[in-house]
Amino acid sequence: MQKYRSPAVELYGSAGTMQLMGDDWAPNGFEQWTNDRGSWEIVGETDPQWPWTDGLRHLVECVEKGIRTVTRPEHAFHALEVMLAAKRSSEEGRVVEVHSTFPDFDYGAPAAADADGRGEHDPRSS
Repeated sequence: MQKYRSPAVELYGSAGTMQLMGDDWAPNGFEQWTNDRGSWEIVGETDPQWPWTDGLRHLVECVEKGIRTVTRPEHAFHALEVMLAAKRSSEEGRVVEVHSTFPDFDYGAPAAADADGRGEHDPRSS
C-alpha cells in the first residue's frame, strides 16, 4: 500500500491511491494520488447535501429521459472484479491481479436537451 493517509475508505491501485473524505452520509469530496502526478490532488464535494441513495433517483431519471447514467456497466463489473479478487487474495495469500477497465466518469456531459435545445442543469456539477 502506497501513500497511506488515514483509516477512512481508501482504494489502492498500481497507478495510485484514492481516499474518500468525510463519511458516506456526509461526503466531503475525495483526494487522489497518482504515481504519474507524484502528489495528492483534492477534489472537493460539489454537493455536500447529496444523499447516498441518490443513485436510484439518477437511474430512474435517466431511464425516463432516455439518457446515459454517469456510471457505466463497466464500473460495476470492475468493482465486482476488485471485490472477488480481494476475497481470493485473502484465501490464497497472494496478489490477485485485476484486469478489467472502465471509462472515465463524464460529469460534464449534457443530461438532455429541453424543447428549446438547451441542456438541462445537472445539480451534481459545478
